[in-house]
Amino acid sequence: MSRRRQSVRWLVTAGAVLGVLGTATGAAGASPAADAARGGSVPLRVATYNIHAGAGMDNVFDLDRTAAELRSLHADVIGLEEVDVHWDARSEWRDMAAELAQRTHMHVYFAPIYDEDPATEGAPRRQYGVAVLSRYAFRSAQNHELTRLSTQDPNPVPARAPGFPEVVVKVRGVPVHVYVTHLDYRADPAVRVAQVADTRRIMAEDCGPSGHCPRQILVGDFNASPDAPEIAPLWQELRDAGPDASAGAAGYTYPADKPVQRIDYVTGSRDAMTVRKVTVPETLASDHRPVVADISLRRG
Repeated sequence: MSRRRQSVRWLVTAGAVLGVLGTATGAAGASPAADAARGGSVPLRVATYNIHAGAGMDNVFDLDRTAAELRSLHADVIGLEEVDVHWDARSEWRDMAAELAQRTHMHVYFAPIYDEDPATEGAPRRQYGVAVLSRYAFRSAQNHELTRLSTQDPNPVPARAPGFPEVVVKVRGVPVHVYVTHLDYRADPAVRVAQVADTRRIMAEDCGPSGHCPRQILVGDFNASPDAPEIAPLWQELRDAGPDASAGAAGYTYPADKPVQRIDYVTGSRDAMTVRKVTVPETLASDHRPVVADISLRRG
């Protein structure tokens, strides 16, 4: 099947219904004069948040709390990990992707990792995966495959499976490719090694014959520290947006109550992205803390 097949089944334009159009400017937006002062750069606020299927550190499902936390980030684009769509009783069988889009007035693209038969006949399919929320309309969206070790198989073997979304948005006339990932959590890094190789290959396919690549942003839960050998290849093309002095505690994101690890990232094209500010908000709305990066993307 062609890599360029568009996966639009889970594209929900809740923002459009509520009047948030593709030309809207998020909270991180600056004036045209400010753009010019930075040499024509394009400001963008990007976040990533593993939402723990809507459960906080108290292990209580509370979608109102999750939505409130997302709104407080004032981000233009947010990558979400651990998203349930009619998946299980733990999230009340709800469509978290669609509900969070409605509550944040943003567009959403949900990319299932798992797509299972319903628990009861006639019910919606059970799905679990990752998602992208955006204040900008999606120009295209697709769900790529990465090497995975399934948590739904009692005897899993590494195999390609979906759950690596790519969306294209246009920010003040500049096309931006946004990817969201959730890498394998196991202590053995072998699957993450394969996933990083898959990621680089997929992102490279967006580049032209001359090697010119579009502006690319990769966010997500990497389940690895910044100096982990298995994710080192990513830093050849991507810049790690964080932490800075404002992030505190070295930008640690996990566990949310007393974080000791930095495993959640906002990254982007090394030759096209400048990092202006990074924050790691203190919140117990999930078992992870979100990462919020104010970046500038160079035009041209």
